[in-house]
Amino acid sequence: MGGVKSDGFSVKVINTEVVAADQPWHDHWLPFTNLDLLVPPIDIGSFFCYKKSEDQTGVDIATMVDALKTSLSQTLVLFYPLAGEIVRNSAGEPEIHCNNRGVDFIQADADVELRDLNFYDPDESIEGKLMPTRHHGVLAIQITTLKCGGLVIACMFDHRVADGYSANMFVSTWGDMNRSVPPSYLPSFRRSIVNPRRPTLYSTSVTNLFLPLFNPPSLLQINTKSESAESDELGSQLISRIYHVDGDELKRLQLLASENGCRRSKLESFTSFLWKITASFLEESGHFGHMCKIAVAVDGRRRLGEGEGVEKQKLMIAHFGNVLSTRLERSNHRTSIILRPLCLVPDLNRPMNTPHDLKDMPLSVVANQVHEFVISATTKDHFLDLIDWVEDQRPKPLISRPFSRTNHKGVAIMVSSGQRLSIMDKMDFGWGKLVFGSCHVPTAWNDCYVMTMGSPINDDDWVVYMHLPTKLLQYIETRASHVFKPLTADYLKLSFKA
Repeated sequence: MGGVKSDGFSVKVINTEVVAADQPWHDHWLPFTNLDLLVPPIDIGSFFCYKKSEDQTGVDIATMVDALKTSLSQTLVLFYPLAGEIVRNSAGEPEIHCNNRGVDFIQADADVELRDLNFYDPDESIEGKLMPTRHHGVLAIQITTLKCGGLVIACMFDHRVADGYSANMFVSTWGDMNRSVPPSYLPSFRRSIVNPRRPTLYSTSVTNLFLPLFNPPSLLQINTKSESAESDELGSQLISRIYHVDGDELKRLQLLASENGCRRSKLESFTSFLWKITASFLEESGHFGHMCKIAVAVDGRRRLGEGEGVEKQKLMIAHFGNVLSTRLERSNHRTSIILRPLCLVPDLNRPMNTPHDLKDMPLSVVANQVHEFVISATTKDHFLDLIDWVEDQRPKPLISRPFSRTNHKGVAIMVSSGQRLSIMDKMDFGWGKLVFGSCHVPTAWNDCYVMTMGSPINDDDWVVYMHLPTKLLQYIETRASHVFKPLTADYLKLSFKA
């Protein structure tokens, strides 16, 4: 048994074991799809907070944890690759050995009440305490009981196996199993639905999105703080913070972003605002000549199912793995700012935009740029081209060009939208409504990441998880405190005994 202490609270590990699928599974190897192969060996976590409910009256913690282990074992029958391990095939590519090795399952107890957790600073309250570290396999789970009788369920996935959509599919189904109801999702691991075309066919728009890695990455997580280019160049480490954004502020940003008569989405408006304020930070902090790159993640499940019939569409919705692409726009931060064209290297056949100072541009002009590069990735052809292009690069490992740090100094921020995941009503384990749930980025991540999520309090509000350089976050909090408000127990209506 062990424990973790901090200035805020201590966590005691009660038990650590491995939970495997409760039915035998034929030992086999599951290949990565071409879209899985684009994801580097990094971990991504999620955690879910619950208050003690009236339904738990008379039920001891040991009984609840045993039920969670039993239902987890049942869920792994459906999501069997999560009980496996990642190995290399003869070509040197990663694949999943479905050997039912099992999932590391940690039971812990924290000397803190749910209302006293520092939701604003997950580096202090979640990292290394309520969130497990994945040492083996592709998934680690920690169940932590709190002083108030509340509970935190935390999962750490190898990102190469699951994107956010897939991870939430698993947790939601686990909740169904724990309530002894039919599973909401039956995952599909049919690789053929995202096979490349024969012969392969792709446009130049996808050839510049990724770069080859000449030294294949380790099968383990590759990111370490010492490698963080953003930290070195901007003089501050990357840290994580969680904010809430009021619905009125989102509407105001959307109104400003739509001033040219073209209505922009809230995500496009938010991304444009983030891009502008990051550009202002780079210029005002003296980082001239630095690039400010914004990448937006796009889910391709619905796109790849378009026009393929009901059966293919259902399979794509149920597909477990990674079905993401990113598109990027960048600006060059000198006294005059040049907004580069969509491609990651300049397209010589397309004229550059007139030089402007990005930080002084109307938000609507910036939103035009964001809309242009986002819309280009929301097509079926884009994903088909990407799958085909990766096929022609195999078995060379690839890395996203915005985050390769090979060409330009600066900041590259990945923006991902969690609104479509709608987790609040789906993560039901039988003891009441989810109080709060969020993604979590390990402190070892050296890439800037922003996730927007729905609010558990107000449907119009957002919760925003940000993993950015310390000085950039300080600048954002100073200049945009009216937009980004620290997430607190008061906002979550937990300022009473939970």
